[in-house]
Amino acid sequence: MMPQLPETGMDRYDRCAVERNSIIEIATLVTDADLNVLACGPELAIHHPLPRLQAMDEWNRNTHGKSGLWQKVLDSDCTHAQAERATLDFLARWVPAGKSPICGNSICQDRRFLVRQMPLLERYFHYRNLDVSTLKELARRWAPQVLDGVKKIGSHTALSDIEESIAELRHYRQHMGTLGGMTGG
Repeated sequence: MMPQLPETGMDRYDRCAVERNSIIEIATLVTDADLNVLACGPELAIHHPLPRLQAMDEWNRNTHGKSGLWQKVLDSDCTHAQAERATLDFLARWVPAGKSPICGNSICQDRRFLVRQMPLLERYFHYRNLDVSTLKELARRWAPQVLDGVKKIGSHTALSDIEESIAELRHYRQHMGTLGGMTGG
């Protein structure tokens, strides 16, 4: 299960960032073990008032303005609770609770936001993580040439970020030999 959660901000050095910032969009894809997309869940912008969006840092204001997410968030009437429920209803049709790790890029950050703002959804995932960012960091250190094949558009909407994470994970899998399910020498 691959959720994606654009937020109003995230400062990795600030432990209180999760308390001051908020999830503004959620989308979820379900894949099989070979990373084939089986289902696309609801893609939901979560309403926030204009002053809350204006309080975002410059990077988030620019990024979410260019992507159109800013306006989608203002126009939405969806709450965190409604987005959480819709996502849980979708996931329940595909995988039992506690069976699938959360998967994506920088998912420890996503888990921090989920614990605070969508705790039922956070508990739905297995406690294990499948963090694509870990593979990226291993490649950077052990096989930098592998990074050359990773292409990202970086539109920073929930669904496009998930699709990029899946493509990135597929790319790393091709370079993992036996561990990636590849056979032969």
